[in-house]
Amino acid sequence: MDVSVLVDAVELSEQRVPYVLATVVWRRGPSSGRQGSKAVVLADGTVRGWLGGACAEPSVVRHARECLDTGQPALLFLGQSDELDGRSQDGVRSIAMACESEGALEVYLEPHRPEPQVVVVGRSPAVDALAEMAVSLGWGATVIDDGGNPDEHTRPELVRTKLDLSGLGIDGATAVVVATQGHYDDLALEAALESDAGYVGLIASDRRAATVLDHLRSRGTAGADLDRVHAPAGVDLGAVANAEIAVAVMADLVARRVRGELVTGGSSEAPRRVEAIDPVCGMTVAVDDAKYHTVHDGNDYWFCAPGCLRAFRADPQTFLAST
Repeated sequence: MDVSVLVDAVELSEQRVPYVLATVVWRRGPSSGRQGSKAVVLADGTVRGWLGGACAEPSVVRHARECLDTGQPALLFLGQSDELDGRSQDGVRSIAMACESEGALEVYLEPHRPEPQVVVVGRSPAVDALAEMAVSLGWGATVIDDGGNPDEHTRPELVRTKLDLSGLGIDGATAVVVATQGHYDDLALEAALESDAGYVGLIASDRRAATVLDHLRSRGTAGADLDRVHAPAGVDLGAVANAEIAVAVMADLVARRVRGELVTGGSSEAPRRVEAIDPVCGMTVAVDDAKYHTVHDGNDYWFCAPGCLRAFRADPQTFLAST
């Protein structure tokens, strides 16, 4: 068991870092990967752990990043070109490994993207109700009651008593909702707008919301930042009780998540690794990691293994004619 990889995965989850857990579920020798081997693949293509050799890893990384973008798992079959048809089935992606090794692998890719979380600032029945609803739906929740007493809240274990959003892993899957009832709306909104929150909302009447936003504008907050503020927060339920305001806010947040909002960006937001196609075997090669390279007629070519490089140098036109 790759305990260190699993420990790494748990730490990444706690830090709200998106990743893919890749596991070798089957192998045929002489593949260097072993059954049960695990690795974590990050959004930028970084691999922590061990899956297989130079032919397998680049393909696993490419498909792992796709899984991170879609949020959907995948099963990869990596083998010889002449056996791919026999492996084709729903849910399986077949990938040719045309290198010197005659081995094969099946790798299961399991994407882990941070669950949505709500950070609600203030103290009121609506604050506690919103945190309760978020937790019941499996979302993360944190209450910030600057100067308050945690024991005054329904879930004191969720409460922080300082207006400090650091350490909460705020990202695109985070909704920051300000419900300070006029005590420090402006300060809370400024802190929220400095974060990467995917949603910033203010629980207030239309009139007070307009006043707060005008105040922030006069203090130099950019219009583009102010446009991020949803005020009043939540769907319009009319005049409702304090605790019912939480229903309006949570309903809006759930609807946004269903529409594809409130999610942490996948690999599309991470720096792309420069890739090339090995002209001999057709495998994807990460250029920055490639150890085998040649120049032919002024063009650069990268290879996954020394055998492909030797074959190309011996007769480059054979391989260039088929590309």
